[in-house]
Amino acid sequence: PTSVVKSDHQSLKPEASRQPRLNLQPARPSIGSENKDTQCRNVMIYGHCRYENAGCAFNHDQNRPNSAQNSPGGQNTQSEFSKKTFNVDSPSFTPAGLPSTASPSSNVFGAPTKKSTFSSQAASAAVFTPRGAGSATPAAQENETSSTVFNPATLREFTPQNFELSTGITANGATSDAGINYDPFTMTSVAQALPTTQFNPYADDPTGLVGSNAAFFPHQNAYTGPLQPLQYHLYSPVGPYRDDLAPFQRQVHDFFIPDKLREDMQRRSEALQQVMPNSTLPPLDNYFSLVPLDTSHRKSSSVFGYTTWVYKATSSKNGRTYCLRRLEGGFRLTNEHAIRSVKEWRRLYNGNVVSIHDAFTTRAFGDSSLFFVQDYHPLSKTLAELHFPHAGTAHASRFAAKTPIAEGVLWGYVSQIANALKAIHALNLAARCLDMSKIIVTDKNRIRLGACSILDVVHFEARRPIQDLQQEDLIHFGKLILSLAINTLPNQLTNLQASQLKGPIEQMGRTYSKEITDTVLWLLTPAPPGATPKGIEEFVRGIAVHMVATLDASLHEADTLKSELFRELENGRLVRLMAKLGAVNERQEFDGDRAWSENGERYMLKLFRDYVFHQVDANGNPVVDMGHIIRCLNRLDAGSDDRICLTSRDEQTSFVVSYKELKKQLGNAFGELLKGGKQPAGRGFQGPSH
Repeated sequence: PTSVVKSDHQSLKPEASRQPRLNLQPARPSIGSENKDTQCRNVMIYGHCRYENAGCAFNHDQNRPNSAQNSPGGQNTQSEFSKKTFNVDSPSFTPAGLPSTASPSSNVFGAPTKKSTFSSQAASAAVFTPRGAGSATPAAQENETSSTVFNPATLREFTPQNFELSTGITANGATSDAGINYDPFTMTSVAQALPTTQFNPYADDPTGLVGSNAAFFPHQNAYTGPLQPLQYHLYSPVGPYRDDLAPFQRQVHDFFIPDKLREDMQRRSEALQQVMPNSTLPPLDNYFSLVPLDTSHRKSSSVFGYTTWVYKATSSKNGRTYCLRRLEGGFRLTNEHAIRSVKEWRRLYNGNVVSIHDAFTTRAFGDSSLFFVQDYHPLSKTLAELHFPHAGTAHASRFAAKTPIAEGVLWGYVSQIANALKAIHALNLAARCLDMSKIIVTDKNRIRLGACSILDVVHFEARRPIQDLQQEDLIHFGKLILSLAINTLPNQLTNLQASQLKGPIEQMGRTYSKEITDTVLWLLTPAPPGATPKGIEEFVRGIAVHMVATLDASLHEADTLKSELFRELENGRLVRLMAKLGAVNERQEFDGDRAWSENGERYMLKLFRDYVFHQVDANGNPVVDMGHIIRCLNRLDAGSDDRICLTSRDEQTSFVVSYKELKKQLGNAFGELLKGGKQPAGRGFQGPSH
């Protein structure tokens, strides 16, 4: 390209010398101006030009529109360019950047034109090709052959738009494909193809979160989260367990908690700390960092009469994470005593009821919303999501195969709900909400009632006798267990009167025992008029055998967790020992200090560190033996009388010392290190500045 510029400049100089000075100045372009609209060939071939910032006079912008097409006389001007390109007798090239509104006898700059010819050096000049592809090239003269010049600059690179299947926006929130800057050395095109939702490796549909954002709060920016989960397999055993080990032999995984329990706890911890950086959800009162928890964006008001949403938020008072249940606009608080009724529920503390802490109204969402503050249980599912995962979707079918729930699991649900109702009725309250979508499963077969006290606030004006509400709790209880037993949604079980219970009860009796069938029938059958109303205490006495079995399972689970806790207690003790050894050894600020010389007891600690962590074999290769490390640290913590031989790195010095002496030396050295922080002038040791 440099030789072409030089050739063009040499051909213009003789013509410029013939014109008067007054007419030459406007018509003569500046150096390189005839090349500023010509596409650089390096960009066309390689995608970029290494001389772009080093003096290359050609055009490097691939998306710059052709000035000839955008001008009012673009078609005529382009035809003149094509004609002058193939005509040797045509006048010198004149830029057509300005509108051609002058007279035919003047050029585009207003100066009179003068017919001129190219010099002898113009034969080696490059053929000028306009960038516009919209107009046709006029026919050439008879002595020239017609040819079509292919211009790659007129083609645009294909870039897929709206790659995300669940949403109709790209990563930057725009759907326009105009002005695409393509650079093969950047990752822009790759970033556009990434999913715009925050990645959740545990969700069945990772793209469902952004798909439901519009229902919670509109106009939320897309956010690209990490594409890899946490390192949950750091201590996972590799390969199958060995059964040929003696009772006194142990493997690495024996010193840590089971993999399944550790992964579950770390997943819950990750869900507890999850945030949405680009979220536009507003802070509410004393709560911030709201994250929507609903897995479906469908609105439903069949339970409370208002559309509800669930969020996770952090309290600014104590830093804890809570669950906020929002009743969308339309609710009008006409009596302040309705909110105060929540205080009665704060006295309830039961293992099968989600504790409620507060209730308030706000207009932060642009409407009058009612919020209930409850405990947050991460990664919990509702009974509907667990046992009816495809309900209300295209995959749901009445002919689909449904696996019945085990009877032991069903008895566990009955025992836990009975425990919750007994605690609620004892405080002269009523649950009033035993819907399958409002009961959460926090652990394996562990359920909690998650929407109590809401109907007490919403229906405060239409208060009913508490005895009638408690009787309805028993009927709703039986309807819930019957729905789970026959795999039918509760909204399909309507008008369950005494005369219409025969069909569902017979269907349940084909799969389950007569005892649980009679239990459900007792709950669904109201007391006859004039008889003593049924009570939850009577029901608990009838299922006492199964409640004892549920209690026994809970005790076994508590024993297992306690055993794992004791195992982690030992790990914490070893970490404290390693922290002390790391703080005492290799203190550079004490080099040359006789009071902290490594020739004494601290030298033994240094050799003990090498003995524990820097073992080598006969060939000098490192040996990593986790059993040896834990065994030595356990003996050091216990102060055993066992003696070991510590050898220096040059193998010229050896010490025979007991673990009891090493423990005493470690305690003295660490104690002096702590005292040195309080006496900065003693040995030149300075404590932390903060």
